[in-house]
Amino acid sequence: MAKLKAATMTNDRAQASIASALRTLDAEGSGIDALAAALRDGLGGSFAAAIELIRAAQGRVIVTGMGKSGHVGHKIASTFASTGTPALFVHPAEASHGDMGMITKADVILALSWSGETAELKNLTDYSQRHNIGLIAMTASADSTLAKAADVVLTLPQADEACPHNLAPTTSALMQLALGDALAIALLESHGFTAVQFGMLHPGGKLGALLKTVRDMMHSGDSVPLAPLGTKMSNAILEMSAKGFGCIGITDDNGKLVGIITDGDLRRHMRNNLLDSLVDDVMTRKPKTIRPDQLISETLDVLNSLKVTALFAVEAGKPVGVIHVHDLLRAGAA
Repeated sequence: MAKLKAATMTNDRAQASIASALRTLDAEGSGIDALAAALRDGLGGSFAAAIELIRAAQGRVIVTGMGKSGHVGHKIASTFASTGTPALFVHPAEASHGDMGMITKADVILALSWSGETAELKNLTDYSQRHNIGLIAMTASADSTLAKAADVVLTLPQADEACPHNLAPTTSALMQLALGDALAIALLESHGFTAVQFGMLHPGGKLGALLKTVRDMMHSGDSVPLAPLGTKMSNAILEMSAKGFGCIGITDDNGKLVGIITDGDLRRHMRNNLLDSLVDDVMTRKPKTIRPDQLISETLDVLNSLKVTALFAVEAGKPVGVIHVHDLLRAGAA
């Protein structure tokens, strides 16, 4: 009986925790909905003005904020930097003790404060006005001290916090973060920032591996298994075994790739006179290929969709390399 009572109590607590989580998500979702509605209305004009002010700056976006706004600001600055908009987070309190020197006249400041009355921001706003540095305010109060000092005001709509006391910054922090992401992506698109450029700024981890190109990982030169049309299968199999990719590319008189023989082709054509046959009779014609400049993420999709383990990289119809799924595994991309 005691065990049953304990299990019931545990289940009750679990259900209460789930209900609390759902209330939090509903509250924060309502904040995002309100933000989207504001962007379709008056906030949209200010958002576009903020984008133009950042685009016109010759320097970086200096993101600043205190408390939870500061934590959000760190992430916004990081997202800007990784998507092609140079950015730096400057702590407003530290700025008053020498870090103001990090800010140049070529920069633009993005200051976050839900109330717009954060005292630690005053020296930064004074500095921006003194040196004619563009200032964008992200605040929920259009009449605040911060908003009045700014060149562009991104006025966030009022929203209830997920906290039952309506105190802990939860919904508000998410709205700031979402609007920061929206700024970063709009700037990315306006600059024509590509996945390859993103990869240059993010070379580490699985994401970095996926953003490399085939040329970065492919085997080239003498390591590529190739044989011309008219080659005996006995010689082709020796070449396949020596190179170890489980396939061999077949080329015509002009050096263009016209076929491929894989381990699967050998099994399908197994017969007594296979070794005396010509590659012409065994190969699969018009094989699927990739480009050397193709992203590894795209290459992985091709390998998976075709259910093959290796692909030839081709330029102007000629094989210049080969890449195997094991290469992707070693690089951490698969």
